[in-house]
Amino acid sequence: MTQLDDPAQRLSGRCYRVGGCVRDALLGRASVDRDWVVVGSSPEEMLAAGFQPVGKDFPVFLHPHTREEYALARTERKSGRGYHGFTFHAAPEVTLEQDLARRDLTINAMAMADDSTLIDPFQGARDLRDGVLRHVSPAFAEDPVRLLRTARFAARFNTFQVHPDTLNLMRQLVHEGEVDALVAERVWQELSKGLMEAHPARILQVLKDCGALNRLLPEVDRLWGVPQSPAHHPEVDTGEHLLMVLNQCAKAQTSLAVRWACLMHDLGKGSTPPSQWPRHLGHEQRSAKLAQQVADRLKVGTECRALADVVAREHGHIHRSEGLGAQAILRLLERCDALRRPQRFVEVLQACECDAKGRQGLEDRPYLPRTRLTQALTCALSVNTEPVVQRAVAQGLQGPALGLAVRQARLEALQAFTAGASDPLEQTPGDPNAAPDQSPTP
Repeated sequence: MTQLDDPAQRLSGRCYRVGGCVRDALLGRASVDRDWVVVGSSPEEMLAAGFQPVGKDFPVFLHPHTREEYALARTERKSGRGYHGFTFHAAPEVTLEQDLARRDLTINAMAMADDSTLIDPFQGARDLRDGVLRHVSPAFAEDPVRLLRTARFAARFNTFQVHPDTLNLMRQLVHEGEVDALVAERVWQELSKGLMEAHPARILQVLKDCGALNRLLPEVDRLWGVPQSPAHHPEVDTGEHLLMVLNQCAKAQTSLAVRWACLMHDLGKGSTPPSQWPRHLGHEQRSAKLAQQVADRLKVGTECRALADVVAREHGHIHRSEGLGAQAILRLLERCDALRRPQRFVEVLQACECDAKGRQGLEDRPYLPRTRLTQALTCALSVNTEPVVQRAVAQGLQGPALGLAVRQARLEALQAFTAGASDPLEQTPGDPNAAPDQSPTP
């Protein structure tokens, strides 16, 4: 596309790159998307130039060739509670600085002209150099989504610190109940993005620092201050353990579903009566129940909620699986639905490995259960079921009896694999890095 063919060149207003693409360019990072602000134009002119409207609340258009977003410069005014409580004004007389002033953080409130001239009225470049997440204006406290975005950027830029004044505004959003007005879909959108950042633990740390974690994820917030046995958890505090597990997820570059499962896996420990600390017997089933409640509240997708359920219920058994016999391994695989969903079981084991390594001093210890259960599943799936079914039919078996015949064939294959290993599955789950004959984890 030549400059003459570009519809943006036919506009009377000026177009500026804005936001994340400018920030990433200054950081020397590749940017996936480029967003534009158009100053001095109108919706009618944008349509006449061939741009396609997509904005419902304010005029945003797609470039007909590049599909990049072009938004008319606009201002906003608080008119109600929550993320949607704003009135927008877009007109040719709105300036670029006025448009930038409504943005959340200074590092996102910069623009760049066609000749690469930087427009930076709020010192975003300085804050990039200094590693500071700072609000643009007091209007930051009008939009609770900005709190979530700030926590997410802290997870992306691990060395950046939230400015104390910005943190106070975030606490104000919590205190005044603005956070409570966030819709579930937006909370999940920002939280899921934050979990996929390079340092996902930081999104929880920042949300906790400003008090928002207690309002958005009280089940997670309750984990701090809950002790675990130092014999198996040198970090002791369950909340600190959770942060370490999420860091292991990032190190292993796991999927969102694995990271969500790890976030949910120990929720039941937050409901253990203090009289039972540091033991947490039965926390797995409580964790699974709480994880489902959180998923319902935030409208979490099927893949994430299903994996979280399996990991919450079975992570203790998987940690202790090294000494299991064939019967116990087969039952474990069946409970995890591994025979029908082997790829999901791979992610179950990834989550369990992150849990086992998310402990102080054990970060680099090999996780043997993952290797053994992967081999066991391969063994069970390698059974050629067709001749098994044919023999069963020839013997007059039908219906559920055919399934039992297939199960027996898989059991025999696993018996050969385990070579007579013991069967301690019914014991209380213990230390994932301990030998099977050690005492159960409190």
